[in-house]
Amino acid sequence: MYVLVTVLAALFLALLQRRFKSRRPCLDPKRLDGKTVLITGGASGIGKETAVALARRGARVHITSHDEQKGEEALRDIKKESASMNVRFWSLNMANLQSIRNFCKEFLKNESRLDILINSDGVPAVLDWTDNGFSMCFGVNHLGPFLLTNLLIDRLKSCSPSRIVTITSNVHKYQKLDFSDLNYNIVPLFTYCRSKLANVYFTQEMARQMERHGVTACAVHPGYVVGDWTSQFSFLFRIVMYVFTSLFFISCQAAAQTVIYCAISDDVLQHNGGYFSDSKPCKLRPNAQDAGIAKKLWEASEAMVGLTSAMGHPASGTR
Repeated sequence: MYVLVTVLAALFLALLQRRFKSRRPCLDPKRLDGKTVLITGGASGIGKETAVALARRGARVHITSHDEQKGEEALRDIKKESASMNVRFWSLNMANLQSIRNFCKEFLKNESRLDILINSDGVPAVLDWTDNGFSMCFGVNHLGPFLLTNLLIDRLKSCSPSRIVTITSNVHKYQKLDFSDLNYNIVPLFTYCRSKLANVYFTQEMARQMERHGVTACAVHPGYVVGDWTSQFSFLFRIVMYVFTSLFFISCQAAAQTVIYCAISDDVLQHNGGYFSDSKPCKLRPNAQDAGIAKKLWEASEAMVGLTSAMGHPASGTR
């Protein structure tokens, strides 16, 4: 009996690992010569791996990070690994709306093209606040990309066909948005799940607004990733999570494959506003497919970051 239980447990573990760790590599050979790519959070993790891959394909790649030393180190790594010198680092704090505005102003002044925007910067489930008084998860994971994308949207439109790829997570399905408290910041996991659901709705509404302008938007669940996100927690928690993530989580390189796929594959054009995982479109649950909620979130987000309904133009009372 003991042997049988052990064998069954091993098989179950193997099946779980296969389910969680299996990821299709992006085999599309498409080149990006002459294209300009911006990757927020491109100095580490999935963003960095994506930057290497797209630079290898000939793109001019811009990466951002709030940590300048980390950004400069990543810049050297990306240039070395991609064998491309056409990579640039920008300092950007996604937890500060003024930093986002300043960055976009400088980027537009210095760069005539933007073909692919990848919203990769984000924070894990934490209880903290941005410089503008938003919960850290909702502020950095949703409001930051929302403002940045809107401020750059005219450049994306002028370079159409262009793309917006926003990294979300399949944990979005475990929560619903509460419009009486979008700035919810009580249970860390819940606020994280809500920010990821906001990413999905943001993508859908962006796709709807841009469908006549040649801009394709998609949301990506890259998989559960081995990374340094546990560094802020206790030593015991980090040990437990190290064992767990080693068994079930995937590398940043593997996780980047669906992001790369959505950035380059022509198949994505048929699924504007779609949600992707493992380099293929996936179905969403009903709580993530309500066009009315997507529009309501858009309007609420405009008010929170200080945009008018005319995309990208600041309103009075900006934070």
